[in-house]
Amino acid sequence: GKWWHAGFHLTTAIVGPSTLTLPFAFRGLGWMMGLFCLTAMAAVTFYAYFLMSLVLEHCEKSGRRHIRFRELAADVLGSDWMFYFVILIQMAINTGVTIGAILLAGECLQILYSNLSPDGPLKLYHFIAMVTAAMMLLSQFPSFHSLRHINLVSLILSLAYTSLVVAACIHAASTRSAPPRDYSLDPSISSRVFNAFTSISIIAAIYGNGILPEIQATVAPPATGKMVKGLIMCYVVVFFTFYSTAVSGYWVFGNASNSNVLKSLVPDQGPALAPVWVVGAAVVFVLLQLLAIGLVYSQVAYEVMEKKSADVRQGMFSKRNLIPRIVLRSCYVAVCGFFAAMLPFFGDLNAVVGAVGFIPLDFVLPMLLYNMRFRPSRKSAVYWFNNAVIVVFSGVGLLGAFSSVRKLVLDANQFKLFSSNVVD
Repeated sequence: GKWWHAGFHLTTAIVGPSTLTLPFAFRGLGWMMGLFCLTAMAAVTFYAYFLMSLVLEHCEKSGRRHIRFRELAADVLGSDWMFYFVILIQMAINTGVTIGAILLAGECLQILYSNLSPDGPLKLYHFIAMVTAAMMLLSQFPSFHSLRHINLVSLILSLAYTSLVVAACIHAASTRSAPPRDYSLDPSISSRVFNAFTSISIIAAIYGNGILPEIQATVAPPATGKMVKGLIMCYVVVFFTFYSTAVSGYWVFGNASNSNVLKSLVPDQGPALAPVWVVGAAVVFVLLQLLAIGLVYSQVAYEVMEKKSADVRQGMFSKRNLIPRIVLRSCYVAVCGFFAAMLPFFGDLNAVVGAVGFIPLDFVLPMLLYNMRFRPSRKSAVYWFNNAVIVVFSGVGLLGAFSSVRKLVLDANQFKLFSSNVVD
């Protein structure tokens, strides 16, 4: 792969429909803290991914080209338990993101259906089953690199639906049916703190990647300098999509923001706040990109399964390897689809995955790996800045995990298994 292929993969891994959750995340932070956290996490994640690419390049020059995050962590930190810690976190992230992608794709189909047939008999879990079936078919792409053209389309789709959502929010602001704009925070200090850390966890999940070594492994060696170009491409798209969606959505809906801004534009009660064709086009673009995201984040799970089931001495498309691949990948997607239908918690799911998965892998480990590999002077600014990030985000991750799980438990009273409504 070329550096721009890595840029396509990175953009699909980071810039997805989870950006539609940003106005909802701002509910727990308000304008000032919301914009500050959005900017701070952009800077920290770009810096963290840059450091990790340097560590990977250093190992490659030493004759050890790592293609998996878990192997990199075990090599640099010299501990076998890090291998298992990283693989467990990665599997949690991959499964959580895949479940979230299937759930949100099913919700997108439901939005289209409810507008075309308001009294139709189909429920959310029916649409989740449809998405799961489509994902099973697409999961048979044999390798990460084979997704490069799909991920280019994914990049274009993210720019397209973001533009439509921003235009729809501006239009909604001028309608009489727009909700009153309330940007106040919860009067209870304890609730305000919990809400803030839940929102921070959501933003961390949106910026999260968790598979950067696997993406860098798709680049033809030597990889020196190529990932930086890919990161710059990705973060140009991040700047346009994240800020425009967060600002326009929260500006219009404030504390009435839904965990999916498209649901705010087409509320269950009352008229649509934007032209139906605009929202419909955005929903279709989101739906298509979700399939790409599900494919990208399933790669680690597929690699783990096929490391045991495949025979590398035979061809990729031989019957010996093809049949186990079809069965294992289909079963994995089916399990994710089942949990998406059974537990429709999109906003809460984002927060939990961000706190227990993305924060350790994307905000803590890169700094630790850099310090251990390059051993900067204890008097240097880099050393102290890296340690400060480690301490701050370790604390944020712990508090975010607690507040996210707390909200998940509180929201458990609001739904039934296989509900047709996604709980915020």
